[in-house]
Amino acid sequence: MSWTPPKVRPRGRIKASPEDFVVDEIPLYDASGAGDHLYIHLRKRLRTTEEVVRDVSRALGVKPRDVGYAGLKDKVAVATQWISVPASHADPERDARARALAIDGVEILEVTRHNNKLRTGHLRANRFDLVVRDLPPGAAAEVTATLEEIGRRGAPNAFGTQRFGRDGRNADRARGWLSGSSQPPRDLRLKRLLFSAWQSAIFNAVLEARLTDGTWDVPQEGDVLKKEDSGGLFVCSDVQVDRERAKAGEVCPTGPIPGPKMTSPSGAVLELEERIAAPLMEGVDLSRAKGLGDGTRRPLRMRVEGLEVTPIGEHGDACRVRFVLPKGAYATEVVGLAVDLSIENSASSSESSGIQGDDPSDDERTEPR
Repeated sequence: MSWTPPKVRPRGRIKASPEDFVVDEIPLYDASGAGDHLYIHLRKRLRTTEEVVRDVSRALGVKPRDVGYAGLKDKVAVATQWISVPASHADPERDARARALAIDGVEILEVTRHNNKLRTGHLRANRFDLVVRDLPPGAAAEVTATLEEIGRRGAPNAFGTQRFGRDGRNADRARGWLSGSSQPPRDLRLKRLLFSAWQSAIFNAVLEARLTDGTWDVPQEGDVLKKEDSGGLFVCSDVQVDRERAKAGEVCPTGPIPGPKMTSPSGAVLELEERIAAPLMEGVDLSRAKGLGDGTRRPLRMRVEGLEVTPIGEHGDACRVRFVLPKGAYATEVVGLAVDLSIENSASSSESSGIQGDDPSDDERTEPR
């Protein structure tokens, strides 16, 4: 039976200070210690990733576009992450210069080397340590119970609001140039960002529909299912068997990240996705998005690992929440299932750990069921 998040939740506040939102990047692989790229491990506070990249590139004499990172991290936070900088062995002093970097709001933790540039998606997960404040009296127990249920069953894998820009119109802007009614941006990164917002809007709409009908974590005949261990995709043909596998955490239903090579479901699931996506797909010509992504499937359910909830504060009106999320998932979406969130400094927090597009190296792998 599907679990549905509570519709009525107690109010609470996060990001009262950067120290209330701590995120640590868990890399996809360890640096080898040798190669033509410096890997810099840093901790930033009240800085966007792009601001840090700009400052590092200026200090080390490289172009910002040549600096690599696995994902963007929130500005109003204390966040650790890795960035890469090209550095041939003909420039051995660059290592020492990187270790000695003095950048406002940034602490250099480690400098090593590797043989390739860090790219979007070179990331296994993010570890979060958040504080939720100003809960109503007695609400901590309710919040804890909901979050513990999420830890057992998983959470709807929605894209957060920050994915869609400060005014929420990034998906509409993308649809404008995808349909030919406006000109696309010249900046490739902005173009990619808008396109991913359009894809995300379609995914969120499909997820919302399946939350409404209670099938977001229950396989249906024709569903494209994803294996939790390998990431391989297959179409559900034995509903009873696959529902048991979903309960056991082996597989989960997926939703659309549209593109020319996206695997589509069949039957009633395909009809639902086409109906939900139709308003955003109207007039769209995906050939205009060539090179921005082939499309993929995103799990409707995200696994929340290592979840711990601890009441804090003299009056029990706050709690500390710790958990690990896979890349591309949003911490605010997890906590927001248990708390009606007020996010301090939200206007100045222009980034999220999930804001980058889905990893282009995560090509769909169709496997036997």
